[in-house]
Order: sequence, then structure tokens, then C-alpha cells
Amino acid sequence: MNCEWVKANITLYVYEELPDDGRYELEQHVARCADCAAELDAMRGFRSAMSAAPQLEPTPSLLAASRMRLQESLETAEQHRGWRLLDPMIWLRQMKFSPALATALLIAGFAAGAGATWRMAPRGVVPAIVAGNPQAAEASIAGIRQITQMPGGNNVEIKYDTVVPQKLEGSLDDQRIQQLLLFAARSNYNSGVRQDSVDLLARNPDNTRIREALMASLLYDTNPGVRLKALESLGPFVKDHTGVRNALLQALQNDTNPGVRAEAIHLLQPARADGSVRMVLERLAKDDRSEYIRKQAGRTLASLPEID
Repeated sequence: MNCEWVKANITLYVYEELPDDGRYELEQHVARCADCAAELDAMRGFRSAMSAAPQLEPTPSLLAASRMRLQESLETAEQHRGWRLLDPMIWLRQMKFSPALATALLIAGFAAGAGATWRMAPRGVVPAIVAGNPQAAEASIAGIRQITQMPGGNNVEIKYDTVVPQKLEGSLDDQRIQQLLLFAARSNYNSGVRQDSVDLLARNPDNTRIREALMASLLYDTNPGVRLKALESLGPFVKDHTGVRNALLQALQNDTNPGVRAEAIHLLQPARADGSVRMVLERLAKDDRSEYIRKQAGRTLASLPEID
């Protein structure tokens, strides 16, 4: 245990995210190292100061934007970085310093093997790992939560999470259905599912939450088909809703898909006399990178009356 490792893990320790064996080693080191003890006191003070600050609730749009950007980063990340996680030498180096991690890996491997056997088993056959639990036979094991050695014997208690596929059927007016559609529009990694959810949500754009979700999809979804579907559903609100108009202007200026930008110009027609809309169109008509967009913006400006 050295000072560099301790300082790299003090934040995890203070926020109670460090494994038990790591916590013990860190505490032993800090007890005999004045510099690391001072670092720990400073981090505790930082946490106290942050806890005293008021906690702000993020807006749905911010959450959606963050999820979309994270998804885009994951999709475009270099593949070899992910493969490094499978490098056995990295895991062995971690296991060298963490006996608990080694034990957890062995148990997780056993659970994964049992889970694979379960999924391949014929219907009606319950593998031994879940034979005593009828509910577990209907679900797949998602992860091990806690392992406890029971005193006075060889019994072990294992708490594990399961994933059970479920379905819900109902009207588009059902709040539970709307909630699932909103979740799918913001979070689902399958662009086809996101497009389906946006398509269904677009049938009720008068709902404020739905309209905000559609604007978030327009601005942050990585799939141009989803963005275009959201854009079309917002068209009727352009003239009277400033927030929607600003979202369309942002998409017009920043979207990477020419089709989305051209449709934004078309939908902004009812509000083309608005000062901000006119200013954006003038700039695009003058120096946009796309000749097509320059022409479209110019035609829209030409249809406006002259300003005295």
C-alpha cells in the first residue's frame, strides 16, 4: 500500500464506494502517514461542503441530453479500449491486491455458467441453482448483490438480482404507457425502439412532458430518423410556442443531417417574420456550408415583406 494508491482512492473511501478490504488497508495506511491523513481530512471537508449546498433537480431535457451523449460516446468509442477490460493480466493484477475481488469473480463465473446452463435447458427443467426457488426459475440472474458466510456451518447466503421481461398493454392515454414511451424515447439503445416511441408520443404533443421529450429527441438523438420524426411532430407549435421555435432554430443551425435542417426551414415558415428566425435565416443564406440550405433560406427570406 503506497501513498499514490491511497490518494487515488480517497474519494471512493469518503463516499463509501471502496471495497471492505481496500477500506481496511487505506485506514491502516492513513493511521501512520500524516500526508495521506491530511488528504483524507481535506476530502471529508469537501464532501461536507458539497452536502450543505442545495441540490438542484436536473430537467428532463438535461437528463435526455446526457443520456444521448453518453450513448453516442459509447457507440463511437475505440473498440480496443473495451477489449482491454477482458485482458486477464489486468484482472490478475487487481486480484493480487484484492482477495475479495478474486472471490467475487469466482462466484460470478459460477453464476454465469449456471445461468447459461439454465437458458439452454429445455422448458420445464429447473436447474439445480434455482430448484428451491420457483420464482428464480422464471427469471435470469443479473448479478450477485451480497454473499454472507453463515456462522456455525458451511451454509452461504447469496443475494442476487434477477431480470424478468415484462409487458404492459394499454391506451396511449394511460400514464403508465406514456411513462414507458418517454423512457424509451430518452434512454433506449435501440434506435428503432426510440423511433417507434417518438412516433407514438407525437400523437399527443399537447402534453407538456411529451413535448419536452420530443424537443430533446430533436436536439440530442443520434439517429436522424428519430430527430426527423420528432421535428415533424413539433411543427404545429412553431408559431405560438417560443420553446419549440428555439429548438427548431437550434436544430437548423447545428444538426448534421441536411434533411432535418431543410425540414426545419419548412416548418419555421409560419414564424419566419420573427426577429430571431429572420436573423438565423439571413446568416444561413449568406454563409452556410450547404448550398442547398443557403438556397432554401434565401427563398424563405425572399417571401418576407421588406422591413422599413
